Amino acid sequence: MSPKKILPLLLLAAFATQAANASISLLAIGTLDGSGADLSAKTSGLLENGLAGNLLGGVGSGLAWAGGNTFIATPDRGPNATAYNPLVDDTTSYIARFQTINLALTQNTSGSGLAYNLTPVLSATTLLSSATPLVYGTGALGTGTVGSTSYTLGSGVPLLNAIDKTNYFTGRSDNFDASKSSSNPNNARLDPEAVRVSNDGKSVFVSDEYGPYVYQFDRASGTRIKSFELPSNLAISKPSAQSSIEIAGNSSGRVTNKGMEGLAISPDGKTLVGIMQAPLAQDSNKNVRIVTIDIASGATHQYAYKLSTGSGVSEIVALNDHQFLVDERDGKGLGDGTTAVAKQIFKIDLTGAQDVSNISGDLSSKAVGKSLLLDVVSTLNANGISSNNIPSKIEGMAFGEDLMIKGVKTHTLYVSNDNDFVAGSAGHNKFYVFGVTDADLGAGYSYTAQAVSAVPEPSSYAMLLAGLAFVGVAVRRRKINN
Repeated sequence: MSPKKILPLLLLAAFATQAANASISLLAIGTLDGSGADLSAKTSGLLENGLAGNLLGGVGSGLAWAGGNTFIATPDRGPNATAYNPLVDDTTSYIARFQTINLALTQNTSGSGLAYNLTPVLSATTLLSSATPLVYGTGALGTGTVGSTSYTLGSGVPLLNAIDKTNYFTGRSDNFDASKSSSNPNNARLDPEAVRVSNDGKSVFVSDEYGPYVYQFDRASGTRIKSFELPSNLAISKPSAQSSIEIAGNSSGRVTNKGMEGLAISPDGKTLVGIMQAPLAQDSNKNVRIVTIDIASGATHQYAYKLSTGSGVSEIVALNDHQFLVDERDGKGLGDGTTAVAKQIFKIDLTGAQDVSNISGDLSSKAVGKSLLLDVVSTLNANGISSNNIPSKIEGMAFGEDLMIKGVKTHTLYVSNDNDFVAGSAGHNKFYVFGVTDADLGAGYSYTAQAVSAVPEPSSYAMLLAGLAFVGVAVRRRKINN
């Protein structure tokens, strides 16, 4: 076929892709100041790198709907952009946590700007811990030399452990048992990358990059209540505190800092669906793994997803019990000193997909089908946001409450960024809200909202209990007076 004939076809294909998604609108943008502190004052002491242990940032790494206007957000392993010790890749004993945020949409009646206003408000900070002892770095690495510079390393145990008599999870990379594989649930190191809320609203599920792990935590206390055993082919056998050594020392399992980046939950709350950020060391040709987990039994299945233009996957969210949206992106944009190129949301269907649990290598022939739902970069560009101001790490994704817009039911898709705790270069934590209708999803696809029960936010539990106690006293008094 001649070049003259090919060009019109390419233009037609590009136009068809745009037209199919042109009705998905940007409804609102909200900003959470990432240069302040979160609500955990007792972690405000200085970390090893000199930064405050309650620095607010990274909250868009994972995002989950908790009913109403309430969302749960997970910062990842903490502020490690400040160089202080390459023996642990500059990671610190920052305590893993999740943030409870109110993201209420209100109509914009000003006559200019987007159709809705969004004002994120942080309402609670919950620290993550284990009821059983965890393995921390003892400082046994002692003095080490990287290049021509010598470094010393102290214990990785958070000071707050002794004060609270609690075993907190932290982001420091040496908090692991070197005699066991990376999937050891007793390791204290945790890099939360995704979060989902249980249907009863009382617990959260968190996936991580270090293990990879999927843990269930009590939403009120932050205490771990369950560990899911993931397939052994996801883990590495020789963990290290330094990523370069860890990558070089393992020929199978997750690649360092590219573990279980995304996590979905089925609308009925019975199945978790995790997705790896990048191919496992034993896989090839841009194929990453999707792992389904039956919450009750722990049974797992694995499926292949092939990357298109992005260098990795950051999130997965459920449309229903078998169809999902996948956030595929590159690392370019605000925070990387470049301009954003690939930030795309694809839709997939696991119906009939082949289980790849027992095979490795090039999984392309087994990969699930996919089609583009939303090009985030072009949509933001169309709303006056230049590519150099689009965050490099678009990582969180969650559906919120439906809206009626001009008589059409519209699903609200919230998308957030991870600013790596460096607001100065990567900008503040942003929340973008897109309106998606059933027509936008296309033939054969449908959306079912997760049935999440509303529960008091963590900061409200104490007041609730106090109120119940007061009611109890009043009832007893009435009985006595009668």
